[in-house]
Amino acid sequence: MTALAPYVYLPGTAREALTFYADVFGCSAQMHTLEDFGRTDGPLDAIAHGFLSDGPVTLFAADATGDQAPFRCEGMMLSLLGAAPPATLREWFHQLTQGGQIVDDLQARPWGATDGQVIDPYGVHWLIGFEHDDTP
Repeated sequence: MTALAPYVYLPGTAREALTFYADVFGCSAQMHTLEDFGRTDGPLDAIAHGFLSDGPVTLFAADATGDQAPFRCEGMMLSLLGAAPPATLREWFHQLTQGGQIVDDLQARPWGATDGQVIDPYGVHWLIGFEHDDTP
């Protein structure tokens, strides 16, 4: 791996979150439990390591165990600016809002770009946008 890849520790929701993200981004989620890794520092069915595969977004997640602090997104967001065609980015924005919170609706900006922000149901803050939209 040669690029930055976010890794979040979630409060017992890693399986649900990775499944949600796989659905949103049209990819697969790979998950390994504590039991798979022979760990005993939490519930055996907790996710020790999970990630999205075969898709356009790189994201790793696990359930927080032991002294690991669960993910809190303050002062940071994951950016998907120009990461896909405008229609796809619009759909991702819409899907991430399901059960989440729109921070700044997806809209045209004075400088010509379109973007918006959403905090998804798992507390991850996303910035989604694109430069030009050729759809009618």
